Amino acid sequence: MTPGSGQHHRPDHSGGGRLIRVHVESTSAARRARSFALQPVWFLRFAALELFALWVIVATGAAVRLTSSGLGCRHWPGCEAGHPLPAKNYHAYIEFGNRVVGGVTILITLLVALAAFWTPLERRGKQLAVALFAGTLAQAPLGYLAVKTDLRWPVVAAHLLLSMVLLAGAVVLVFFAFELVGGRAEPLVPRELRLYGAGVAVAGLALVISGALATAAGPHSGGGTTQVHRLARLEPVLYAHAGVVAVFGCSFLFLLGYLAARRSRAPRLFLAALAVLGVLLVQVGLGELQYRLHLPWYLVQLHVIVAATAWAGIVALVTAFWRPPAWIAADAGGSPIRPPCQGRV
Repeated sequence: MTPGSGQHHRPDHSGGGRLIRVHVESTSAARRARSFALQPVWFLRFAALELFALWVIVATGAAVRLTSSGLGCRHWPGCEAGHPLPAKNYHAYIEFGNRVVGGVTILITLLVALAAFWTPLERRGKQLAVALFAGTLAQAPLGYLAVKTDLRWPVVAAHLLLSMVLLAGAVVLVFFAFELVGGRAEPLVPRELRLYGAGVAVAGLALVISGALATAAGPHSGGGTTQVHRLARLEPVLYAHAGVVAVFGCSFLFLLGYLAARRSRAPRLFLAALAVLGVLLVQVGLGELQYRLHLPWYLVQLHVIVAATAWAGIVALVTAFWRPPAWIAADAGGSPIRPPCQGRV
C-alpha cells in the first residue's frame, strides 16, 4: 500500500509482473462514527439539564394534584376522546401541560443516555443513564394508570416516588459527569462515616415515602369534584410522618456535627451539609405552617418542591462522601485518583 494513498498494489500473477492498483477506502462511516466523542463538559451540561428536568416534573406533577387537575384530561395520551389538545379550562391545561413536560423530560433522558456512549464514562455511569431513560419512560404508563383508576392513591404515590428515585439517580449521574471534567479525589471521610451517610440517605428516603403517604391521606385528592379514595385519617399519618422527621433530623445532625469537628479536612463538604441543613429547616417551617393554615394547596406545593430539593441535596452530599469530585477536595489538598478527561477522546 502506498503511504497516504488509500491504495493497495497487488502483483499480477499472469506472468507479466505488472502491479494492479486496487483502490481501498481508508475510512468508513462506521470508523468515523467511532472516532467521534462528546466533550466531557457537554455531557456535564446534558446531565445537569436532565437533573433540572426531573426536578421540574416533580413540581408540575404536584401542581396537577394540588389544583384538582388530575382528571382534567380523562384520556391518554390525548386529553379527551377524539381531542388530543385540552379544552379551554385551566384543569385541562395544567394536566396536559404536565404531560408535555413529561414528554420533554423523556426526550432529555434519551439524549443523555445516547450521549453517555459517546463519552469515556465508566460502565456504571452508562448503565445509570440508560436506567434513567427507562425509568422516565415508565412514568407514562403510570400516569395512564392513575387516570384510568380515578387517581387511586397507591398509583399516584408510586408516580411520585418513582420521580424521587429518578431525581436521585440524576444527581449521581452529575457526579459521574464531574469526574469526566475534573477528575475524582480520594474519599475525604472515613469508611464508617460513609456507611453512616448511606444510612442517612435511607432515612431520607423513608422521609420522602412517609411524606407521600401523608399527601395520600390529605384533602388534596387531585380529582376535583370526583370522589377519590384516600389512604386513611390524616392525623395518624401526620404523626407517623413527624416521627420519621425526628429520626432523620437526629441522624442528620450527628452527621453535621462530625463534619463540623473535622471541617479543616473537608471544608466544602461541611459547607454542603450546611446548605442541606438550611433547606431542611425551610422544609420543617413550611410543614408546620401548612398544617396550622389547614393545608392550603400553594403551601403544600412549596412543601413538595422543597422536599425534592432537600432529597436531591441529601443524595448529593452522601454521593460526595463516596465519590468526591476533585473540586470538592481542592481546599483539603485531596489528590485525584482519576485524572480528568482532556478534550476529545
